[in-house]
Amino acid sequence: MTAHGASREATAAARERLDALTDSTSVDATQLADELAAVTALLDREVSLRRVLTDPAQAGEAKAELAGRIFGGQVSGTTVDLVSGMVRSRWTQSRHLVDALEELAGTADLTAAQRSGTLDDVEDELFRFGRIVSSNTELRSALTNRAASASAKGELLRSLLGGRAKATTERLVTRLVTAPRGRSLEAGLEFLSKLAAERRNRVVAVVTSAVPLSAPQKQRLGAALAKLYGRAMHLNLDVDPEVLGGIRVQVGDEVINGSIADRLEDAGRRLAG
Repeated sequence: MTAHGASREATAAARERLDALTDSTSVDATQLADELAAVTALLDREVSLRRVLTDPAQAGEAKAELAGRIFGGQVSGTTVDLVSGMVRSRWTQSRHLVDALEELAGTADLTAAQRSGTLDDVEDELFRFGRIVSSNTELRSALTNRAASASAKGELLRSLLGGRAKATTERLVTRLVTAPRGRSLEAGLEFLSKLAAERRNRVVAVVTSAVPLSAPQKQRLGAALAKLYGRAMHLNLDVDPEVLGGIRVQVGDEVINGSIADRLEDAGRRLAG
């Protein structure tokens, strides 16, 4: 594995853990976003701490325990577990951990928007805000002025977006403007738009089967569902012995029942027809 590959794999694993958490409606995605953003801000400031938490010479479990001691009581157990899992991973550079945390915070906020049915609006508002900033030199200067305080920039954004944009849009833009982490405003808005598009195109299928599915069955089912719905499909797998000899697939409000073979054959027929 290359050095950069290590951070890529660690980030990918963190995304999967976040998806698994936020696919459960019992998790408050907005709270999770706030807490991840707070951890991001702390580790962005405390260079020595993030280096300790990403030190490859230290055992992963020891780093996870340290993260638990630092953040336990400050954030929810869900966030502590997520951060602890991240510091167990290998990171090429300590800042890559902070980059990943910042991305997860944005994704959690966008997940909250998706749940409330406002994700399309948020994606559109991020795009339109970027266009406004790019065409208004005075506004861009005010939002990127290093001499201006974070509170002053936040107040300016509230006057611009408060009551005019979705709460998620305001939260994301405020976080970006007040904590840019060396990134240009345009680049930050572009990245947020990319995250929103990825979230919008992600479809979750909750698959319950009487017995665990084999790898080939999971691949065939995922491919068939992706073709049927026209989008990449994320499978959340569960086992329930009461699903006798078959499978139950739920995509949004739609439920598909029947044996694995029958459903895949039906999918094939529908595609062919």
